[in-house]
Amino acid sequence: MVKVLLYPISLIYGLIVFIRNKLFDLNMLSSQEFDIPVISVGNINVGGTGKTPHIEYLVSVLKSNFKIATLSRGYKRKTKGFILANSQSTATEIGDEPLQIKNKFPSIDVAVDACRVNGINQLLNKNNNLNAILLDDAFQHRYVNPGISILLIDYNNPLSKDYLLPLGRLREPASQTKRASIIIVTKCPSELKPIERRIMEKDLGIFPYQNLYFTTFNYGKLIPIFSANPLIGDFDDSEIKKYSLLVVTGIANPDKMLSYLGRTQQKIEHLKYPDHYNFKQKDIANICNTFNGIENKNKIIITTEKDAMRLKDSVFKEMIINLPIYYLPIEINFLFEDSKKFNNQIISYVKTNKRDSIVYRK
Repeated sequence: MVKVLLYPISLIYGLIVFIRNKLFDLNMLSSQEFDIPVISVGNINVGGTGKTPHIEYLVSVLKSNFKIATLSRGYKRKTKGFILANSQSTATEIGDEPLQIKNKFPSIDVAVDACRVNGINQLLNKNNNLNAILLDDAFQHRYVNPGISILLIDYNNPLSKDYLLPLGRLREPASQTKRASIIIVTKCPSELKPIERRIMEKDLGIFPYQNLYFTTFNYGKLIPIFSANPLIGDFDDSEIKKYSLLVVTGIANPDKMLSYLGRTQQKIEHLKYPDHYNFKQKDIANICNTFNGIENKNKIIITTEKDAMRLKDSVFKEMIINLPIYYLPIEINFLFEDSKKFNNQIISYVKTNKRDSIVYRK
């Protein structure tokens, strides 16, 4: 019954998206190009596809040889307009994901602006030494025409089995994958077989001008949110099976994280909040009470790196600073030994197109 009610809404939504894309295709709505390499990372469906870890991977590939910046809209921030992050920025000001990137790569420019055209112009005005700009969550932001458009697709949510919003999870029809120059299937099982790769390549209808890659997530060592807390100290990940876990998540899909933690032991309590959830004091109090109610004396709180950016806000610090609370970092790994090919494609594009490329090649 619900699908029947949602179907006409989905048709109307699809018509609006079709008209908008057609206006861009016919240049009735204009896309701006810039004289600097611009790499866009985005998705075609709602929910987490791993945009931030892939942006961080791009940063790690480029930062040693190029001056780069990242630009996103700063989802769920309480501010408006263009903001350039600094060491004192908070998730409230710039959003949790930009803050995560800035904390991990303090030497690069990290900015937020809902208007990407204005954001790029502002970045170029403030730093004329930039060699490249990475756009986060910008596949639908067609007012900027990037040099490379990277589209992320979740392995667990194939486009061929999905529908347009609100009936399904698609922001655009699957046919719009044609706008991407690189398609990355994310969250793949690490043992993905070559035949599965060929099946997905056929299913996606890859064009000759597109490159297809596959990535999986690797979890890193647990890191305390408040590293200066003397009550926490070093935590040996191999000892995690001795602990009861309270897992706190405010992400689109925490299943993979829970599955990973569940491999070591079964004593897990989970407090689940919506994606990018702005924690309130009552939520922090509930986290504290739930943790204190766990009977095992060996117990810790584990959250995601993105959630940690919001939990460490000064408003909550006094309430949780004495708790053994850690975040679980993730990084991506390319399958089929494709990392070198991907890295070379990205580096070659930036090297060839950066504004001082002639000087660079000498």
